[in-house]
Amino acid sequence: MSTVNPRRWWALLVLAAAQFMVIMDTSIIGVALPEMQRDLGFTQGDLQWVFNAYVIAFGGLLLLGGRLSDLLGARRIFASGWVVMIAGSIVAAAATTAWIEVVGRAVQGVGGALIAPASMTLLMMLFGHDPKELGRALAFYGAAAPAGGTAGVFLGGVFTEWMSWPWVFIIYIPIGIATLLATRLLPAVQSRRGSVDVLGAVSVTAGLALAVFAIVRAPEVGWGETETVLELVGAAALLILFFLIQRSVRAPLMPLGVWRTPGLGPSNLAMTLLGAAWIPMWYFLNLYLQQVLGYGAFASGAALLPMTVLLMIFMTAITAKLMARFGAKPLIAGGLLVLALGLVWLSAVEPTGTFAVDVLPASLVAALGMSLAYIPTLMSAISGVQQEQAGLASGIVNTTYQVGSALGLAALTALATSQGAGKLGNLPALTDGFSAAFIAAAGIAASGALLTALLMRGKKAAAAQAEEPTAQSYGESVGA
Repeated sequence: MSTVNPRRWWALLVLAAAQFMVIMDTSIIGVALPEMQRDLGFTQGDLQWVFNAYVIAFGGLLLLGGRLSDLLGARRIFASGWVVMIAGSIVAAAATTAWIEVVGRAVQGVGGALIAPASMTLLMMLFGHDPKELGRALAFYGAAAPAGGTAGVFLGGVFTEWMSWPWVFIIYIPIGIATLLATRLLPAVQSRRGSVDVLGAVSVTAGLALAVFAIVRAPEVGWGETETVLELVGAAALLILFFLIQRSVRAPLMPLGVWRTPGLGPSNLAMTLLGAAWIPMWYFLNLYLQQVLGYGAFASGAALLPMTVLLMIFMTAITAKLMARFGAKPLIAGGLLVLALGLVWLSAVEPTGTFAVDVLPASLVAALGMSLAYIPTLMSAISGVQQEQAGLASGIVNTTYQVGSALGLAALTALATSQGAGKLGNLPALTDGFSAAFIAAAGIAASGALLTALLMRGKKAAAAQAEEPTAQSYGESVGA
């Protein structure tokens, strides 16, 4: 049981701000991509790696970050992650060639992989003593992630329009330094003995990277070509190797026994599909605004600001109350279904459309679905684990979201390109491609809603589990 920390709410501000910035780093570069492409010489196909280099390093190393957090102390890993993030931001901002930019983005992703699980461990230490406080803290912390993803599009537009694209990276330098100075508000944790599964970390990161690489290149190379098939088989072999390693080593990155925790499997499946639907949505919506409606960088970012406002309001003031009353399962399934409906509505975009008719109402419906599903999914995933495994559980759920985001974006980009999204200047073809991506994303979200309804336990079942002597219940008291 954690000792009550009198500065815990100030510490929560530091952790939520860190979560906001880490997730924003996956989206802030969106509206800056055309400028970066022109200045750094990216090809149209390789431009995705500005996004995917970060996501692969982030998602692939989150489990390692969680393990290091548990062994070396969460505050120490949190601070180390910000040092790495600052270094990557300097490289990305100063890049003069495409490959240096990709390296800088990957280094930023490594920093994020250290920050995110350490943040969750620290949050559990600060608020694990009181389930009600924990619920409020998780709601505030959880709201920072999707809000950061959406706000990044807006801020990227501000920097790109009025300054220059390197500022989307320069902004992390003073913020990182300020965060390092604020780490004194966070509780200190003693390190403990243990080993690190380096081979496991290498295999899972390489497998994810190869899978995304294959999917990104498949439209150009051909899905049925030997090269694509071998890459996908190699990716699958690396991921299988990762699970075999986890079964055989003494101190695995992801002890497979953790999956016996009630709710962890279905919650992570839901989080994977949530990321696979949500991230492609804002990616293609931003392209529709700029390439079809003709919006500039700032106007495109501002057009997505209403989604950010709705997300913050619902996640901080409403979703936690709904979860306490109804439990996680109805909100996750219902939120994914609402997200799917918003995406179907977005698929009706027209080449001669307008923001007020084609974008605003549908995007708000999609944001409502996200705001209903995200926090309950997060809380359901971590509610049953022991406190010393909080870093591991956080790493797993963040990994599944990032993996879903990367694979979803790669697959839907391939689909959109095949349907006309690669024909710049041809507005009907572009719109057809984006519409196809929205429909596919809706299908992903709807499948998530269905699987949640079938696989996840309801509130009554969770309550029954909490009464068992072996249950870990600090999250179940709020309906997880």
